[in-house]
Amino acid sequence: MPRTRTTGTSSAATADKSSVAIRLSDELSRVVPRMDAIIGYKLRRAQLSVFQDFLQTFAKMKLRPAEFSVLAMIADAPGQKQTEIAGQLGIKRANFVALMDGLERRGLAERRKIETDKRSHSLHLTPEGVRFVKKMSALWREHEGRFVARLGGPAEKDRLIALLDRILDSET
Repeated sequence: MPRTRTTGTSSAATADKSSVAIRLSDELSRVVPRMDAIIGYKLRRAQLSVFQDFLQTFAKMKLRPAEFSVLAMIADAPGQKQTEIAGQLGIKRANFVALMDGLERRGLAERRKIETDKRSHSLHLTPEGVRFVKKMSALWREHEGRFVARLGGPAEKDRLIALLDRILDSET
């Protein structure tokens, strides 16, 4: 009985496939941008870095970024309507209600009926909320300071904020 020999792909076929792959790779590298040159990618990576530090910094306070933002906005301008703060933060109404429910359960903030509009609620810090926000602000200064230092100082932070504002201003 004659023996048949089976082999894998011939070396010529392998060379052809390899050559095609290299040509495609070269062609794609001219069309597809490098990830480190994509604004959205860089912004997302930076956001992840900032949020990771935020979560570690505020872990003992059990505070998430959205809660921080709401408390900071209430502290800055007590009496704002729920809808105003939710709109400024880009939080959907249902999500904002749940977020406020959590802050109320923790005794940090409260809703008050607005005399002139019974359907609306104004938001206020409780006395415990005021104490909490003072501690929160001290931790935030440490957190923010780490990133200002990484940027190279306050002038570079201001420059970054101005550039980000240019992106945000183009949305309106």
